[in-house]
Amino acid sequence: MFASAAIALVAVLWWATAGALDRQTDAAIRADAIALAERWREAGATGLAEAIEERLAVDVENESLYLLLEAEGTRRLAGNLDRWPNAPAAEGAWFRTRVLHDGVAAEARLHRLDLPGLRLIVGRDESEREQLRRLLTEGVLWASGAVVLFALLGAWMLRHALQTRMRPVFATTAAIAGGDLASRIALSGRGDEFDRLAQTLNGMLERIVTLMEGVRGVSDAIAHDLRTPIARARAKLEDALSDVPDEAALRAAVEQGIADLDGISRIFQALLRIAEAEAGARRAAFAPLDLVPVLADAAEIYEVAAEARGQHFATDLPERLELVGDRDLLLQAIANLLDNAIKFTPPGGTVTLAARLLPAAIEVAVADDGPGLVPEDRAHAGERFFRADKARATPGSGLGLSLVQAVVNLHAGELRLEDATPDRTPPGLRVVLRLPKP
Repeated sequence: MFASAAIALVAVLWWATAGALDRQTDAAIRADAIALAERWREAGATGLAEAIEERLAVDVENESLYLLLEAEGTRRLAGNLDRWPNAPAAEGAWFRTRVLHDGVAAEARLHRLDLPGLRLIVGRDESEREQLRRLLTEGVLWASGAVVLFALLGAWMLRHALQTRMRPVFATTAAIAGGDLASRIALSGRGDEFDRLAQTLNGMLERIVTLMEGVRGVSDAIAHDLRTPIARARAKLEDALSDVPDEAALRAAVEQGIADLDGISRIFQALLRIAEAEAGARRAAFAPLDLVPVLADAAEIYEVAAEARGQHFATDLPERLELVGDRDLLLQAIANLLDNAIKFTPPGGTVTLAARLLPAAIEVAVADDGPGLVPEDRAHAGERFFRADKARATPGSGLGLSLVQAVVNLHAGELRLEDATPDRTPPGLRVVLRLPKP
């Protein structure tokens, strides 16, 4: 690109110089020919010859060329050309040829003009201009060659510089491909685009390592949390098989084993829903909806559960909340929050479901009068299988808030945990979902 642009520039310069010389010469010859023709019309052949001689007398540079002959003969009336040059027969023809003037051979640019009874040649000696044109042409060729050389050299230097700056990236990616996830791209300290690229890639690698550790932790948690119910179900079935006094006891043992297996199945279903939400697989089910009926359905279901535990269930919902999202996932997320709130609220406490429309978002909040979460536990509340110390004795798998977090992320929203009543002990917990307006 550099070579093409530079060569185009040189070509334009050549055309503007050598071409300008040609146009200047033609303009001078044309003006001279018009003036001589006008002189002929005023003073005839004698006046024309005198005008030519006057021009030759004041031509210090000896560049002007003239020849005036009789139309039918070869008698020379005026001029400094030794003979009539080989010229086209057409009147007003322009041509270049070698001529002799004053006994000297030269390259000339000539214009033939036929007048009644006369033949006139007007021209200019182009020897110096031809030499200048030749010098310009040689300069253009040398300059073009230098441009190509510098372009190739610059391309090689640029490629070498790029390879040098990208070599740490190649080395790091090769190490990672070989299984060394601890490798990171070294920064040059210049703060340029390559350093920003390296920082982005290093951040991506850190995220990958975090995800890998998360997968490893989830696998360990799954193995730990499923081992106990599976072992318990197996022990009960073995006891029922070996020592069952009657059919009723056998049926009770089988029903208890089925309940344990259902709990294991619910854990796997929750993991699958979280995986679908995190992968964005449910985004195809997004549709415009009114969130208020969804919240009302969840409140109707869990109000009965709250009353059964001696709790008060309160709602504060507007008339409409227009949203674009997955109705089933949103209902599942709200249900998980209400289930947790009822689970940790003591008898006589209050569970509140509220929603409101903000300028740029829709806010849904579930508050309870439970023990709440300390700030250290809030940072891990969205992780799979995480359970705070206060919740160890409460039934659950630690996947409820993980699903809520995944659903909120799928809807490009925000999940926030805070104290429901900071001035009371225990402060309770208020979980806030902020979902973007359509």
